Amino acid sequence: MATSRKKAAAKDEPRERLAPPDREEVERTARTPGMNKVEARGRSRALQALYAWDMRSGEDLPRVAALVWDDLVVPPEEREFAGWLIHTVAAERTRLDEELAEVTANWRLERLGAIERSVLRLAAAELRRGQTPPKVVIQEAVRLAERYGSERSAKFVNGVVDALARRMGAIEGRRPPRGTR
Repeated sequence: MATSRKKAAAKDEPRERLAPPDREEVERTARTPGMNKVEARGRSRALQALYAWDMRSGEDLPRVAALVWDDLVVPPEEREFAGWLIHTVAAERTRLDEELAEVTANWRLERLGAIERSVLRLAAAELRRGQTPPKVVIQEAVRLAERYGSERSAKFVNGVVDALARRMGAIEGRRPPRGTR
């Protein structure tokens, strides 16, 4: 009986809002052996939160992320990495969406599927962060699109994130064609 009261009380308590992770801590953990798995899982957690947020238009992204992660019992180290990405998307969504619109000239962002749109926003945020090598960002975005979307989604995401990385100057080489900048 006492356990059910504790659970009921926990439901009534306001959920903790996501605070941006300390930048030094994120950079330190990124250099820690074994953190690549945590980062990969963190990206999946961030994608799950972005997808849920996309489905609940008008809600606060960090709040939706906290609810999703509470429901999934996401470990702190995954929350930390995912939280940084979520806060980047929340803080710079308009700018990220504008940059994505520049490289998806034939596709308006709102016409894309929620998975593709969420993966692209996640990759754009990580490219903006500048801490992860761009080729890793591309590879991870493709992996997420394959896992949660389709092979076709993965090919689309690969082309868009590569073009975005070039546009942002993260990858040297041929610039995207004129109609996609």
